[in-house]
Amino acid sequence: MIRNYIKIAFRNLWRHKGFSLINVIGLAIGLAAFMLIFMYVHFELSYDDFHPKADQIYRLNVDIKSSATAILRESQSTMPMGPALKTDFPQIADYTRIIPFGMVVKVKDQLFQEDECMYAEPSLFRMFDIKMVKGDPATALKDPFSIVLTETAAKKYFGAADPIGQTMFAEGKQPVKVTGIIKDIPENSQLKCNLLYSVQSLANNPDVIQNWGNFSDYTFLQLPKNVNLSYLQAQFPAFLKRHISEKSRVNGEDYRPYLEPLKDTYMDPLSENAGNIHNIYIFSIIAAFVLLIAAVNFINLTTARAAERAKEVGIRKVIGAVRGQLTLQFLGESIIICLIAFLLSVLLVTALVPTFNQLCGKLVSTGIFQNGMVFALLSISLVIGLAAGFYPALALSGFKPISVLKGSFSTSPRGTMLRKGLVVFQFTTSIALIVGTIVVYNQLNYMRNQPLGFDKDHLVALDFGNDEAVIKSYPSLKEEFKAIPGVTDVAISHGWPGHGSANAHSELENKQGAMQPMNIDMYDVDYDFVPVYGMKVVAGRVFSPEFPSDTTKSIIINQAMVKSLGYRSDKDAIGKKFSQWGRTGQIIGVIKDFHYRSLQENIEPLNMRFNPYNARIFTLRISARDVPATIAAIEAKWKSLIPQRPFNYVFVDQNFNKQYISDERFGSLFMYFAVLAIFISCLGLLGLAAYSTAQRTREIGIRKVLGASVSGIVNMLSKEFLQLVLIAALVAFPLSWYGMTGWLKGYAYHIGISWLVFATAGGLASIIAIITVSFQAIRAALANPVLSLRSE
Repeated sequence: MIRNYIKIAFRNLWRHKGFSLINVIGLAIGLAAFMLIFMYVHFELSYDDFHPKADQIYRLNVDIKSSATAILRESQSTMPMGPALKTDFPQIADYTRIIPFGMVVKVKDQLFQEDECMYAEPSLFRMFDIKMVKGDPATALKDPFSIVLTETAAKKYFGAADPIGQTMFAEGKQPVKVTGIIKDIPENSQLKCNLLYSVQSLANNPDVIQNWGNFSDYTFLQLPKNVNLSYLQAQFPAFLKRHISEKSRVNGEDYRPYLEPLKDTYMDPLSENAGNIHNIYIFSIIAAFVLLIAAVNFINLTTARAAERAKEVGIRKVIGAVRGQLTLQFLGESIIICLIAFLLSVLLVTALVPTFNQLCGKLVSTGIFQNGMVFALLSISLVIGLAAGFYPALALSGFKPISVLKGSFSTSPRGTMLRKGLVVFQFTTSIALIVGTIVVYNQLNYMRNQPLGFDKDHLVALDFGNDEAVIKSYPSLKEEFKAIPGVTDVAISHGWPGHGSANAHSELENKQGAMQPMNIDMYDVDYDFVPVYGMKVVAGRVFSPEFPSDTTKSIIINQAMVKSLGYRSDKDAIGKKFSQWGRTGQIIGVIKDFHYRSLQENIEPLNMRFNPYNARIFTLRISARDVPATIAAIEAKWKSLIPQRPFNYVFVDQNFNKQYISDERFGSLFMYFAVLAIFISCLGLLGLAAYSTAQRTREIGIRKVLGASVSGIVNMLSKEFLQLVLIAALVAFPLSWYGMTGWLKGYAYHIGISWLVFATAGGLASIIAIITVSFQAIRAALANPVLSLRSE
């Protein structure tokens, strides 16, 4: 019996190849898209949850109160805080501290720029699941100048040789000993590094180890599972009073530490390379809607075709089939189609995973069989199959055979309305996704082309990493670089737009004449920094060698700083006093606000001080003519003048735009999945149009005999579906406006949503629907009416 059902099912599929193909392809694409998005969402939400103690680990964050209203949030803490907390609070089981940094590594005669390094201590291995391949985790980072390498780094530096006990040179001169090898850190971890360097190597640097005001490390605490977190944090203010002098607190160094669960840190905007929870929500919604659209397609087409099999059901009942057998047959056929679609979706996902990983910019998944995803997809397919087969199984199997065989069976008006409602749902989702795609594209284009307040084009940044030898000879090095054909000017600095800045506790004279304490961003620069970057001076002047006091007693501020001090005019700030990191003096200039961070953030108060002896970057302005030759000449000069460091350069405009890489990837993924959703909707519309046209074949024949034109018949058949698309547009516009307005609020500087966006989305959806439906309508209108009326 079951074998017979399966044979009949495949015969029906083959008999209606067009509908079957649309059903299978639409559902397979929907299932594949859903699974790919599910992989991405699951990966983003899985950061650091592979550590066995993840639910007991907390990051120590600090709010720094610098004035009555200004609070600076820090995910970093100070080195003394961890040990002091462990001593004062016995309920803290353990702590560990890490400091991310980059350095030049020398192995034999080769130099490597290693950007993913971390100062760490042995407790890191106790708290986190970092697997040691060689070496003792209890002692590997115990001694100063000991390092632990990942397997990939060990292979890069030493090839097939055993690295344990080998000597490397940090910054090209400090000998360090390899004491351990660890497995590569998983992709879904914030503790990404290739090299771990013992914290004890900093023992001779009291400004880092003992300074309660130097926020340079990340401190993680391990707490018992049943700890009262609120009670523990309530004791932190008293803890700080015991360890930070009253004088420091009066000067503005008033801190409020608090604990953040490890699993929450990745989605915290404070974290470096943080995830975006709003994007996760958007992708989750897209995944749900893509799957719903595919399921709606399948159910819609399955139920639409059910009426064609009414006579088949009547005959089967006459020859003895019972309702249960008919129900089982319809459900079985639906499930078989879904299983075929499931197998096709597995093949699609397997083929697309490598490309999808590239689009995401990370190893999101190694395949569909990871984490039981394939079983989830199978379950979804079976549910859709049951839902699609439910209506014909129960409705048709319940008809009286004599009524059906007499031809009195007709399609239910409620069934027709249901199918129309499902089409409206599909295109509501599709139009909303079109609106979203346009808004995302416009916002990304706006960020790429928004005036930044400085000239980022044709600037090359060379990183020399605070090398003392370079800093001592920087004036002569600048002249050497200037002499290169194609180089027009050179500056040196610590900090540059798009690449971070220092943060300095400062006091500046405000409008009321009081010294206002605040934590502000700061660049250490030389005389040429402002002109090289093309920044506009709106009041006062820039640093000049004609004023010797500029080297120690002057700062330049931006307009945001002027506003925070309460001055109405930029000129009013000139000559006002400041105190910063041991320096006192006056403000000599105000520069026009420029975007030194991403457009996701507001322009904050910033100052520049003359201090090229704390620099790490040469910025060269070059000619646009023959850029490759200029870069080659710069590299040759670098290797002859600074042979102790590898030649590393970036174009400032490209480096600035790197801040938007995650946004670019989000936009690309959003567009691809929106196109898939629209394509699936079109498949469903094509199938329904074909079905509707087939149902009206005789009507079309009669109309043609009576003189109806081809265009008139096409308009008649297309009008109904176009009305459904227009209804969908009216529903989609307010929903998409609300959703995308919320998404844009994540950017401090963003576009508005013009009515043209909705007009474009509605127009595109209408054109897509007309093209899809017209294909079947024109085919029916051109058919010979004699053929359709011959059986009447």
